[in-house]
Amino acid sequence: MLRSRLAHLVTAASLLVALTLAFGAAAGAATAPVGPPTATGRGGAAATVERLATQAAIDTLRRGGNAVDAAVTAAGVLSVTEPFSSGIGGGGFLVLYDASQRKVTTIDGREVAPAAMSPASFWEDGAPLSFSDARHSGLSVGVPGTVATWARVLREYGTISLREALAPAIRVARKGFVVDQTFFDQTALNRDWFADVPAAAALYLDADGTPRDVGTVVRNPDLAATLAGIARFGPRAFYRGPLAAALIDTVRHPPVSPAATHVWRPGVMTGKDLRAYAVRERAPTHVSYRGLDVYGMGPPSSGGSTVGEALNILESYALPGMARDAVLQRMLEASRYSFADRNAYVADPSFFPVPLTGLLAEGYAATRRALITERAATSPVAPGDPYPFDAAGQAAAKETEPAKQTELASTTHISTCDRWGNVVSYTFTIEAIGGAGMVVPGYGFLVNNELTDFTFDSTTQPNRVEGGKRPRSSICPTIVLRDGAPLLTVGAPGGASIISTVLQLLVDRLDQGMTLPQAIVDPRLSQLNTATTQVEPAFLSTPEAAALQKLGYVLAATPEIGAATGIELLGHGEVLAVAEPVRRGGGSAMVVAAAAARRAH
Repeated sequence: MLRSRLAHLVTAASLLVALTLAFGAAAGAATAPVGPPTATGRGGAAATVERLATQAAIDTLRRGGNAVDAAVTAAGVLSVTEPFSSGIGGGGFLVLYDASQRKVTTIDGREVAPAAMSPASFWEDGAPLSFSDARHSGLSVGVPGTVATWARVLREYGTISLREALAPAIRVARKGFVVDQTFFDQTALNRDWFADVPAAAALYLDADGTPRDVGTVVRNPDLAATLAGIARFGPRAFYRGPLAAALIDTVRHPPVSPAATHVWRPGVMTGKDLRAYAVRERAPTHVSYRGLDVYGMGPPSSGGSTVGEALNILESYALPGMARDAVLQRMLEASRYSFADRNAYVADPSFFPVPLTGLLAEGYAATRRALITERAATSPVAPGDPYPFDAAGQAAAKETEPAKQTELASTTHISTCDRWGNVVSYTFTIEAIGGAGMVVPGYGFLVNNELTDFTFDSTTQPNRVEGGKRPRSSICPTIVLRDGAPLLTVGAPGGASIISTVLQLLVDRLDQGMTLPQAIVDPRLSQLNTATTQVEPAFLSTPEAAALQKLGYVLAATPEIGAATGIELLGHGEVLAVAEPVRRGGGSAMVVAAAAARRAH
């Protein structure tokens, strides 16, 4: 186990004090600019979208913690500083390379539908609710998995306690952090709904009902007290007792003001639903690509299977020798056909027999590749038939899901590694930016709207709403091994475009000779089996954009796609950590011990 790695004999008490004191400098420097987005060095690394979180992870590594400890510590801080994208009111998926076992495993901390939910829960008067009406309600709130995930991974794979891991987050919540432009913009997106919820308005809006200005300080003493309770008593402080009761009351009786301008429908979550929540450790998805082993997250996430299928389709193309526009064309088509299968076949495996072996079979990829031409296919393309290639060999009823792009670009991703070679790729979320829009009164955190990730407008589709079920996700934390040892890890936020982002990062890095920083900067494209292909504005002025348009691609500009982070292990103990330099305001990458300036990336 990773716990055996803690050989420095630092006591738990002294480590907690050291973390708290050391992080004081980082918390006091909350006004410092983000970044740097790239760092090379030794001893471990971390990359997140936010400097305070990355610094907390590095402080943990410097005091003997491992990659799991660092990831949870960073996640705690992001729960405070990135509350519209993550937090204890949500869930996520974690992919881990355990160096002591030379093994990749995954942790499923996905939210779960309350037992009383049914396929018709989001329907009224014979029709499904709109996305906004479904989202801004108690109906959309799944039983959160984040706190249980942190406790589980620290117990099984970490070296520090939950109390130690949460110390930096508690400090930031108490002392406050400075509002930047991204935080302001995300608040503005939620302004009308936050105004309906007094607890949300008090925390995120000024007295005049406008978002807090850039440069002001946001303090969250309620969240600090909540995290302190979890730190002291563990996950039972979240899933039982007063906090659980307040969460249930928020879901069942949305805490809106009498002057609310929207309808907020009640949910059905109970104390039994909270007490029944369990994190699941699952086998990762795995494909071989260019002699490398690519591991990802399996169902109920569609990330690993969809990226894996797309890579299998691309495997037979000589992408390294192709012109850039031809590479992108093949990548878009591989994504298109893989998304058709994702939409038809991926759901919670406890409720639907996902043909995962078939979806990831090389023989099945060949049948999908045979459909690809040198022009854009007309979407939606139909799903294929993976069952002849599936180990179970038994077809199940399926319903093709119409292609959609309604998922909002929320979520956040953490990449960490340590001196022993352990690697963590962790994506967690509350789904849409701002989740369901409700802050739990007195506890300072937003609740998720993850149940809108179900195909809630169908009562028969495999990803339909059902009690006790986990909605399909697009989260795609990924670890790539070379000769059994970690080569790189990547991940991103962005709804369904998480999958296309990770796919492009891998193609850019593994096939196109880009460095990891270049791959993360590269303008992105996203084809999700829709009539249009979303692209970032910078791509539209490239020769490749003109070439793709001549091939029938309809390119639609979107402000940005994802805000990725990643780490590459360069060999001989040296690592390269990379975050976004611009997207989502820019991220932060750090190493434990910086390398000499001679190495350039």
